[in-house]
Amino acid sequence: MDTAARPSFVAAPNIETARLRLRAHRPDDFAACRAIWSDPQVVRHIGGKPATGEDAWRRLLTYAGLWSLLGFGYWAIEARHSGEYVGDIGFAEFRRDIDPSLHGMLECGWALARAAQGQGYASEALAAIETWRRAHFPESRAVCIIAPANPASIRVAEKAGLCRWCETTYHGEPTLVFTHAPLPGPDA
Repeated sequence: MDTAARPSFVAAPNIETARLRLRAHRPDDFAACRAIWSDPQVVRHIGGKPATGEDAWRRLLTYAGLWSLLGFGYWAIEARHSGEYVGDIGFAEFRRDIDPSLHGMLECGWALARAAQGQGYASEALAAIETWRRAHFPESRAVCIIAPANPASIRVAEKAGLCRWCETTYHGEPTLVFTHAPLPGPDA
């Protein structure tokens, strides 16, 4: 992706869906962010290691920094009926050491508090950010990596129209890579 062609956003733009508000992260999200990312059930398929307070604070800083550096990033997911921060969703370019390379693709990811899981929030939020991506980065391919043992996230990805591209290894663990249009296999 050409950095000169990237739209410039200082913070995540607000997106509203029927049940959710996607918004920029704020410093007062720290306690909820820490609670989500320190829950072993939430992270069991996302690295498997519960976050410390330091990790959660760094995550909030990263979320804010992505927008100013790349023009895209992560949103806080807020339940509209309660105003409660229930998770994170967005795009990044993490420059992972993974084969095949994801360089130049917008890697999407999401995580929800345990109490917010199973309600369709991830699918609703992913559909909303995909609409945003197509409007602002239509030339960029969306991609996501998912642990094979995470059928819930696989269903969310497939519901959003992402299809399995390949299986690889990331940090020594089996990893599935999903994207929109089929790409040639990594050996092609």
